[in-house]
Amino acid sequence: MLYSFEDFALDCDRRELRRGDEVLALQPQVFDLIEYLIRQRDRVVSKDDLITAIWGGRVVSESALTSRINAARTAIGDTGEDQRLIRTLPRKGVRFVGAVREDRPTTAPPFAAVTPVPRLEPPERPSIAVLPFQNMSGDSEQEYFADGMVEEIITGLSRIKWLSVISRNSTFIYKNKPVAIQEVAEKFSARYVLEGSVRKSANRVRITAQLIDAQTGVHLWAEQYDRVLEDVFALQDEITMHVIGAIEPSVRKAEIERVRRQRPNNLNAYDLVLRSLPFLFPQRPQDAAAAIPLLENAVRLQPDYGAAHAFLGWCLHTRFAFGEKRDEDRTAAIAHAHAAIAHGSDDATALAVAAYVIAYDENDTATALDLFDRALDLSGSNVFALSMSAMTLAWMGRAEIAIERAERAIRLSPFDPYNFRSRHALAIVCFHKRQYAGAVGAARDAIRHNPKFGIARAVLAAALLRLGRVEEAKAAGRDLLECEPSFTISGRTRTAGFQPAVFAPFAEAWREIGLPE
Repeated sequence: MLYSFEDFALDCDRRELRRGDEVLALQPQVFDLIEYLIRQRDRVVSKDDLITAIWGGRVVSESALTSRINAARTAIGDTGEDQRLIRTLPRKGVRFVGAVREDRPTTAPPFAAVTPVPRLEPPERPSIAVLPFQNMSGDSEQEYFADGMVEEIITGLSRIKWLSVISRNSTFIYKNKPVAIQEVAEKFSARYVLEGSVRKSANRVRITAQLIDAQTGVHLWAEQYDRVLEDVFALQDEITMHVIGAIEPSVRKAEIERVRRQRPNNLNAYDLVLRSLPFLFPQRPQDAAAAIPLLENAVRLQPDYGAAHAFLGWCLHTRFAFGEKRDEDRTAAIAHAHAAIAHGSDDATALAVAAYVIAYDENDTATALDLFDRALDLSGSNVFALSMSAMTLAWMGRAEIAIERAERAIRLSPFDPYNFRSRHALAIVCFHKRQYAGAVGAARDAIRHNPKFGIARAVLAAALLRLGRVEEAKAAGRDLLECEPSFTISGRTRTAGFQPAVFAPFAEAWREIGLPE
């Protein structure tokens, strides 16, 4: 369809806005907003309509929505004062009021019926995607070591203030697949791509790595390393330093020093933590049970290993909150969280995990928020700190900062299957703000990323009930109890009831559905 108005033409097939022969550059969401308003010009479009159509039901702050509307006005020569084409009707919404001519028929369905695909906007800072390193050992049992090497390099890079780092779990969609660098760059809006391989044999390791400018395809740096395993932590730092130096040759020594953090001095303890990682992130009691013995051994081998304490506390929290509800698990989780703080003060992930446990098991939100801030000060790209703090802030009723952190986590980690917490945070905020359709969309998004995350189904059930979809709400409640049989309203109050004004409406809805008290 080609829509003409004043001296503009909106070509929906080519996704172009033209003035005469000039094609105007627009952000994708601004183009979608203009197109949607034109298609819906016979009616007033509410804020909820815009959020559903343009953002797919995700939570969007008032300032972001106003900014997009103003950008749409600017693109077509309108202003907030004149409102010749896009008019705001107080407490109702907005409407396109200009005269429009449709120059070409189309058989496409109305825009409102299309579920828009979220688009990533390029980050303001330089960005890098670290692809999974190939395991060249000929032994599938060594996959965890290659993956752990990538995790450590990403952790080091994420401590650089001026660099945006795509999370490991997003880039790992390319694991064991052929990769086109340009595709990676476009998918993640990444300026640089790091790829490599690992060969581990006996007590030696060989690592190759190369850094590519994704915009030009030029190889900025490449190197091969042969080391004994005892040097592996120094090697991880060395690779990270070379990457930083290739991206920004004038980087200050202080920025390089930020990369360095306390490493485990026991390689066997480190190995045990790597082996536990696949069991940590789904946050299910049965997975936690598999990880706990590994992490207990790691702590036994190295009592001052901050990350091991943090992950062990997290697993004990999972077993307490979603499983057997044993007080000894809660007490031990808190103890290991505090040990993680004592021994992992320069590890952003350890601090974020400890903050999460302290918030939900000790109910000390002031300490938790301080720890989240310390983690993000160490690493602004740390998805754990962003998503876990977003969820905590959402339950506290601090909607704007919860939205900001959740959206930043999703942008940095758009394909991360473990970023369900960010979607869950958005669902909580939506429900609290009585945007129940948005809560349904965000909760379902969280469930798609982790079908066994029961509390997301609880939020979904509450939102469906408030939309009047009672039978769907009850079905969601049954699904919740199937994946989390130990769920009770009182149990959830004990862990997430930070702010009664936020939590009480959920509890009330759950009682109406008939969930166990």
